[in-house]
Amino acid sequence: MRYAHRRGDDGDLRSRLREIALERRRFGYRRLGTMLAREGIVMNHKKLLRLYREENLRVRRRRGRKRAMGTRAPMTLPQGPNQRWSLDFVSDTLVCSRRIRILAVVDDFTRENLALVVDTSLSGARVARELDAIIAVRGKPLMIVSDNGTELTSLAILRWAQDRGIEWHYIAPGKPQQNGYVESFNGRLRDECLNETLFASLSHARSVLRAWRDDYNYVRPHSGIGGLTPANAAGRVAQPNPPGHPGNPGLYL
Repeated sequence: MRYAHRRGDDGDLRSRLREIALERRRFGYRRLGTMLAREGIVMNHKKLLRLYREENLRVRRRRGRKRAMGTRAPMTLPQGPNQRWSLDFVSDTLVCSRRIRILAVVDDFTRENLALVVDTSLSGARVARELDAIIAVRGKPLMIVSDNGTELTSLAILRWAQDRGIEWHYIAPGKPQQNGYVESFNGRLRDECLNETLFASLSHARSVLRAWRDDYNYVRPHSGIGGLTPANAAGRVAQPNPPGHPGNPGLYL
């Protein structure tokens, strides 16, 4: 006589897995596992993958846009916060078809989203003011990386960077991969927020993006920093400025 091994149905676990997957529709099984682990629910990846598949919790693939072919060499990782920020614009529309623009600013070391500025237009002077607002809270970066967009090559930006002693690095035209950190962030923003939401108004867009930014910085696990949140990563750094930064002559722990 043979006794077949019968697995438990893991009803409570399955229920919680479904709940998180419903809240995080663009998360695969690994990131769902990270969220469960934060609640003290730990299992090996084989069991997690089995339950994920049995509950039919796959992430639906979106039709990708055409991309230019070429080398996609990753940028060197900075050695501390405020060593390099990256910024870029993202566009979307309101339900009334009015176009909005979103300025995203990212710290390349901690992966923190430092700002999501939403408006119908964003000039170079406005970008400079928003950067000043960030600097007032966390200090200035050594370098800022961006593309060659009209607003970012404006006289207002060039004067701003010179006056504040910040190096502004422009990537090569047609090479967004050279600004990989903010490009990756924009992909997550598009996939997890913009494509999932219909914005009724400008104020609605600002409210949704403010909540998403808080979730991104403080709750959502980031695979590029070992499953930590950007806020966790920032909290592990002992000094507010990078080595060699004028405001920090010391070393990181």
